[in-house]
Amino acid sequence: MMFFHRPFSSSCVRWLSACGAALLVAACASPGSSTAPTARPAATAAPIKVKVFVAAMFEIGQNTGDRAGEFQHWYERYWKGAAPMAVPGALQPVYCNADGVCGAVLGMGKVNSSSSMQAILLNPQFDFSQAYYVISGVAGTPPARGTIGEVSWATWLVDYDLGHRWAPEENKPGEPTFMPRKGYEEYRRFKLNPDLVGWAMKLSSDTPLKDSDSARKYRLRYPDAAARRAPFVGTGTHMTGDTFFHGPGMSKQAQYIARLYGADDYVITEMEAAAIALVIKRTHGTDRVMSLRGAVNFDQGNPKESTLQHLDPAPGETAGGFAETVENIALVGTRVVDHIVAHWPQWQAGVPKP
Repeated sequence: MMFFHRPFSSSCVRWLSACGAALLVAACASPGSSTAPTARPAATAAPIKVKVFVAAMFEIGQNTGDRAGEFQHWYERYWKGAAPMAVPGALQPVYCNADGVCGAVLGMGKVNSSSSMQAILLNPQFDFSQAYYVISGVAGTPPARGTIGEVSWATWLVDYDLGHRWAPEENKPGEPTFMPRKGYEEYRRFKLNPDLVGWAMKLSSDTPLKDSDSARKYRLRYPDAAARRAPFVGTGTHMTGDTFFHGPGMSKQAQYIARLYGADDYVITEMEAAAIALVIKRTHGTDRVMSLRGAVNFDQGNPKESTLQHLDPAPGETAGGFAETVENIALVGTRVVDHIVAHWPQWQAGVPKP
């Protein structure tokens, strides 16, 4: 889980211009004139039929030309030069291309991101009735399961926060300090469409991934075989929590929650996907939802450093590979997006069998 921390479209401008011109002609005509033209409502532009929507959580600076955050590589591939489309209630504008691929920066955290997604889904500029979704961003991973630079497709999305939690010193030694809250069953976990996950892996598992010398060096601080791996494409449970948790105890608790809920192994910690999935579920269901995350940090320190040292590292002690990871996410994700768009007749009615 990372701690990184518009204007109208051209169609709207044309609509306003046409409407204004009609009103001006009507106002200038004599009230009693039988030849006064009747103002007709301007034709409303048809909504954009969205084939794939890419949701990022933050961008570091501009959408292109500087250090890339979660959105820049997607933007440069699909929307460079596209007009931003303002959406009331959303953090940032939406961009779309002629192929029906749209995307936006939603904001970090569950409330921020889900409120933006809700506003976009309900906006009449877009038709999401057949859309697929890629929830895309950086994340953390437990060193026993993943490595810096890896990219993961979620099989399950699990909410880390919904329940009862108390301090370890107030519990029996060694027992969990979390208990699910009853009544939240329908929105604390989401099993994503296995056929869609299968397609995602089929199309992207052999993607050549970027790596860096700094990331290779950093991995060697950890004894785990998984942590020392080169970047790879994998699957597993993505744990969504507004709390940016650290340390082996919190990591163990996240794994406990995943197993408690009957999900796959916890492999990714992030801050938004379960909340976004709930919003999509209430409008269009989750059969077409994908969560794609790249690991830029471990969820705990190595055996030679404390949790606080890992949380607040000294200069030069942070994990490398951020630039490579955000590029890896787009390299993997665009394979799936491009395939869906190129084979839209086979995908528009639902996910084909892998």
